Amino acid sequence: MVQALATGLRGAVGAVGVIETHISVVLLAAGRAYKLKKPVDLGFVDFTTLPRRRDFCREELRLNRRLAPQLYLSVLPVTGSMRAPRLGGRGRAIDYAVEMRRFPDDALLADALAAGRLSAEQVDALAACIADFHQGLPALSPDSPYGRPRDLLRAARDNFTALTDGAGPRTQARLRVLAEWTEQEYRRRHALLAGRRREGWVRECHGDLHLGNIVWLNGRPVPFDGIEFDPALRWQDVQGELAFLTMDLARRGRPDLARRARDRYLQATGDYAGVPLVNFFEVYRALVRAKVARLKAAGAGQGARLAALRECVSGLCLAERLIQPRRPYLAITHGLAGSGKTHYADWLLEQTPLIRLRSDVERKRLLGLQAGARTGSDINQGAYRRDITAATYRHLAATARRLLRAGWPVLVDASFLDPRQRRRFARLAARLGVPFHILACTAPAEVLEQRVVARDAHGVDASEAGAAVLAAQRARYRPLGTDEQ
Repeated sequence: MVQALATGLRGAVGAVGVIETHISVVLLAAGRAYKLKKPVDLGFVDFTTLPRRRDFCREELRLNRRLAPQLYLSVLPVTGSMRAPRLGGRGRAIDYAVEMRRFPDDALLADALAAGRLSAEQVDALAACIADFHQGLPALSPDSPYGRPRDLLRAARDNFTALTDGAGPRTQARLRVLAEWTEQEYRRRHALLAGRRREGWVRECHGDLHLGNIVWLNGRPVPFDGIEFDPALRWQDVQGELAFLTMDLARRGRPDLARRARDRYLQATGDYAGVPLVNFFEVYRALVRAKVARLKAAGAGQGARLAALRECVSGLCLAERLIQPRRPYLAITHGLAGSGKTHYADWLLEQTPLIRLRSDVERKRLLGLQAGARTGSDINQGAYRRDITAATYRHLAATARRLLRAGWPVLVDASFLDPRQRRRFARLAARLGVPFHILACTAPAEVLEQRVVARDAHGVDASEAGAAVLAAQRARYRPLGTDEQ
């Protein structure tokens, strides 16, 4: 039937490409793509009956229109006969196809990354896209069977079963270390996993969010090809979905972009309470990729088999790196507006795993505002009243405390011109027994003025510190004390 459809399309539109996976076939014809589901039962997916294929086509359309409405057009019946099938038309349906708008061959972000074309700005846009998507999703119903911690542990154990079967003694030893870490980390985080499910952080996500399923179209990222065949794979903690993306970036050799994506997502959502789950979710995702590659290798030819085995090994090596303990520390920035604190923090967080808390963003969040909102507040007025500033620093300290206790280094990006606030954070580090650092940024007066004026004119940064704020800061600025130096 597929061959007959391809032949018919060639007669109508010219060249037709065919992409085949273990569960689907996609026909690429001119500006359209037609995706058909194979009548297979692989245990995790059952497309063996016509009604099931129809229903899953409709589900694929519903789910993917949330993120890619410009790509997903309709569900078409395949009519006619197996020897003379037609896409659409009248008569009894013999199958169904998802009709999609075709995107350019070089639009995939996986290809852009491999070619060195994926920019930091594109990663920022992707993180914002995912954050908006997650925040707009309804929470899991309390009586739903999905998203339970014990099911997540069962899935994690399944990874080890699949990877251990037939593995050599050395690989089995490596897997035992990872399996033991997984069991211990699950016990440490079980209460948090269960609490987040109750609090609504388990939502109907994309389910397969890696760079091979994201394209760049008309200046924005468009995730597509989400999971339609198993609700359990898409109803998950939003941090678990983010971990799929960050793991994939790291697996492809760009941990710096993975850290940047996580930072921008956290700034957008404020979901710092979910950060303690990052290690568990990223290790789980790395081993899922290793398992999938191992299964792919089993039925592949020599060249494809070696490529799949290399991918399996890379996933295993990434998981081993991810379980290495971090050395937490508390760092704060210090400096006048325009001195480069946020710029330096942006660079630093890409070089080393840490969580950045930005005062300009958290101040707006406490007020119920978006980070880029302009309040028009004068010095010590409105959003910048002394009591709101004090509340912002209390919030930063409390959040930093939770993250440090979870084992993460923390960088608090704020001006910290008041020595009392610096002492508060120094005491916090001392109580928790972690090193304390002050990252003091300076710049010439004319450079400070040029930067704040340019930033204020641009009007998209979370900071609202313009020339007047800079003048007020300089009037009361005192250098760091000898002990702080």
